[in-house]
Amino acid sequence: MQTIRNIAYTFLQILIAFSAAKAFGANQYLGAVIGMIMIHPSLQNAYTVATEGVQQTQSVFFGLFKIDMVGYQGHVIPVIIAVWILAVIEKKLHKIVPEVLDLFVTPLVSVFVTGYLTLSIVGPIFVWAENAILGAIQWMLTLPLGIGSLIMGSLYAPTVVTGIHQMYTAIDIGQIAKYGVTYWLPLASAANVAQGAAALAVGIKSKDKKIKSLALPSSLSAFMGITEPAIFGVNLRFFKPFIAGCIGGGCGALYASLVHLGAKGTGVTGIFGILLCLNQPLQYLIEMVIAVGVAFAISFVIYKDAEPKAVTADVTETTGTTETVENIEIADNNKAEETLTSPVNGTQISLSEVVDETFASEMLGTTVAVEPADGKIVAPCDGEVSNIFETGHAVCITTESGGELLIHIGIDTVKMDGKGFTKKVSDGDKVHAGDILVEANLEEIKNAGYQTTTMMILTNTDEFGNVTKAEPAEVKTTSKVMTLTK
Repeated sequence: MQTIRNIAYTFLQILIAFSAAKAFGANQYLGAVIGMIMIHPSLQNAYTVATEGVQQTQSVFFGLFKIDMVGYQGHVIPVIIAVWILAVIEKKLHKIVPEVLDLFVTPLVSVFVTGYLTLSIVGPIFVWAENAILGAIQWMLTLPLGIGSLIMGSLYAPTVVTGIHQMYTAIDIGQIAKYGVTYWLPLASAANVAQGAAALAVGIKSKDKKIKSLALPSSLSAFMGITEPAIFGVNLRFFKPFIAGCIGGGCGALYASLVHLGAKGTGVTGIFGILLCLNQPLQYLIEMVIAVGVAFAISFVIYKDAEPKAVTADVTETTGTTETVENIEIADNNKAEETLTSPVNGTQISLSEVVDETFASEMLGTTVAVEPADGKIVAPCDGEVSNIFETGHAVCITTESGGELLIHIGIDTVKMDGKGFTKKVSDGDKVHAGDILVEANLEEIKNAGYQTTTMMILTNTDEFGNVTKAEPAEVKTTSKVMTLTK
């Protein structure tokens, strides 16, 4: 059982390198080789340095300086940087090496150059940087009265929105390697269940059946550690519950810091995170109760369903007759029905063909998915750009009828950090149907290992009386794919 428990951590650098290679568009097996190099048995195990000291050094760059011949057990960032270097070298070699030699030269040169640079320069530098980051986080977590944990617990959920949370595994693993426990995982657990509690409050308080049907299962998912449905589908949409969740997460993290709550491993958060904190189960439960209680109470108090649509009657007299005119006020917008066209030329596909479950299940709202034929992403209607992501992979538009649209280009493309996306609009811009929002380089997206399926999501579906979608078919940017009716 001990062997099975430890196996993933023992060879973690290989798994990370293999996954990173896919993300950076490199050969995954060459990436795995780089991971193997970094924990090769000829290198001293990093976990033994603290007790045994450095056993061997090696001159590099013809005696310019020496490096410690120590492996990278417990480190993550150096592995990711090394694989990125591999990807850059490999892609350039594929372009310049004749095809007849490519199969032999490119892997050999890519691995040798990357391995040498990693062991001599990249590894030592980023080990220092990683230790500095961990030291800064540890310093924050040990600030008097738990102030640092309060701040970081409150800010955890916003980092999930931006995607920064992808790096937090490195913090967990680094702390476990250095301190024997991770103080970060309990903090993340508090933040996650707090967002779930905020969504739960919305589900219980709301009288709208559609909101309930979304909020309640989303909250359960967050209690299990998966917060995206609750954050994007409920809390951010109404915003106040999101703030409530942040406050609850901060309060739970504050308590965790005061009692020095640490987890023996990393991975699962939320309710089942207690399995990693069996050394302090009572403290973990109290942390959960605080985070859930604070977030639920605040969210329940401040959340209110949207005001119902108002109907007024004006009476006017014309040539001796009386006419009754109904003026329907719909969320400050005058359009009772609105047609949305495809955001890109291509093929509208069934949601069952979309590989991302969040989009496929329409968890965020009514969704249309299109396999693009080109990279010109256009406005599907007249409206205003409420937000264009810094990375350019997604755009939010408010339509004339009050529809809140999210146009998401590709799947997991936030990880490209803006590469392959050229923004053509800014926040607050007024747009007309057919105006170009983003130009996406589809080939670059595919080469990076991501799918280009583009989703158009109506995130406030419940505010419309009826929403209809066109059947899957070939579409142009002038093709009607969704109709909104108040």
